[in-house]
Amino acid sequence: MNENTDPLPRAEAEEYASWFKALADATRIQLVSLLARRRAPMSVGEIVTASGVGQSTVSHHLKILAEVRFVLVEKQGTSSLYRINENCVSCFPTAADVVMGNPVPATPVCD
Repeated sequence: MNENTDPLPRAEAEEYASWFKALADATRIQLVSLLARRRAPMSVGEIVTASGVGQSTVSHHLKILAEVRFVLVEKQGTSSLYRINENCVSCFPTAADVVMGNPVPATPVCD
């Protein structure tokens, strides 16, 4: 068990809080899951069709997920393709361990 009883540094706590906040919505969890399972970039139209959620709602949620780097955006002409950020998403379980004071395996780099 971790012997350190000090709280997390504020900057680290704020970063983790932004991740938890971004995932505190069922639609965003569905979008992350969809992109993670597809393992290929998708347009908003493809995401709308696959998720059954309206275009404006999908766009709103993708913006939030991109802000915390769970989703990466690739511009192609006038459209954008969205894909899961494997590096960042792999950090999330580690974030939960850190917050809870559990032993953490080698920390991945979240870009």
